[in-house]
Amino acid sequence: MDLYEYQARNLFEAYGVPVLPGIVVETPEEAQKAAEKLAHPLMVVKAQVKTGGRGKAGGVKLAHTPQEAREKAEKILGMNIKGRTVRQVLIAAGADIACEYYFSILLDRSNRRHLAMCSKEGGMEIEQLAKERPEALAKVPLSATGIDETVARSILKEAGFEDEELISKATAVLKGLWNAYQGEDATLVEVNPLVSTVEGEIIALDGKVTLDDNAHFRHPSHEELLDKRTENPLEAQAKEKGLNYVHLDGQVGIIGNGAGLVMSTLDVVAYAGEEYGVKPANFLDIGGGASAQVMADGLDVILSDPQVRSVFVNVFGGITACDQVATGIVKAIEILGDKATKPLVVRLDGNSVEVGRKILEEANLEQVTMVETMDAGAAQAAKLAAGC
Repeated sequence: MDLYEYQARNLFEAYGVPVLPGIVVETPEEAQKAAEKLAHPLMVVKAQVKTGGRGKAGGVKLAHTPQEAREKAEKILGMNIKGRTVRQVLIAAGADIACEYYFSILLDRSNRRHLAMCSKEGGMEIEQLAKERPEALAKVPLSATGIDETVARSILKEAGFEDEELISKATAVLKGLWNAYQGEDATLVEVNPLVSTVEGEIIALDGKVTLDDNAHFRHPSHEELLDKRTENPLEAQAKEKGLNYVHLDGQVGIIGNGAGLVMSTLDVVAYAGEEYGVKPANFLDIGGGASAQVMADGLDVILSDPQVRSVFVNVFGGITACDQVATGIVKAIEILGDKATKPLVVRLDGNSVEVGRKILEEANLEQVTMVETMDAGAAQAAKLAAGC
């Protein structure tokens, strides 16, 4: 789960990382009142959306008076930034910046480790910096102990920091950011820019945090961070039913058992769909259990998507045999009734496949077409979605 900037700043503050005061608001009137409360000679009005490039899109503006903060908020609220509507803005105190830096901690999945990245050049696109001048970005693998005093100093030294007073202050900030990363089970903590002020303070001026959804059971408070207004309603429906579902922008619904099989199915459907101008509509992994209720729940979610025109059920029978899957499909269609009118293409393989196919044949369901291979199923589902 990605956090809004104001949520990231609140999290940083809870772990002792210095941030500037700010108030999140939803209307221009609230923006003016927030600016009056901050009573700061320089304020920043910042769009709260979970994407980068806010400044370039006009979603970050300076204000010197409460009236100006109101006017800037009025311009930003309702903006569309990379497909996301701005519903909130952060009115934050400005800083007298001396230098901008970059720092992040992330989960390096490919190498199965945590990685710290640091640069004396913050405020710019870090991907561009890493590509054009990789020597300016220190990349330091972290052990299980994370960032203590010694590790923090070594990261800063490798990034080119030399002033001992600055290193001392920045060390405390890096340790706080590691504590936030570890304490909240994050997969990313990023500060760009991390700044030193004219007064010599080190402040996290911005923040980006991604929390590991798999660790939510350890953090009941994370539920409060979810913005239900921006949550996809189909994904919310699937979540309530305990389904592993991701909505995509396509016309062919997909159900499979096992993440690897579902990912492969997505690729095959995408390839087959090129001929007909259709794409996969979702990722849905029903896992090892394909009971009637699980299948009904999965179909209910997929068929609730108005963009879906056909569904491809691609199952390899293992612990859950194909006869159980077939029975689940038959009963699911009975449970859904009039909801299950869109065509279903079913490919079964593996344990008890012949029995499973026989069950579907005897059921003689009008909306079900059986195929023997994944390629054939993808082609048929794409063809049906295209109305051919």
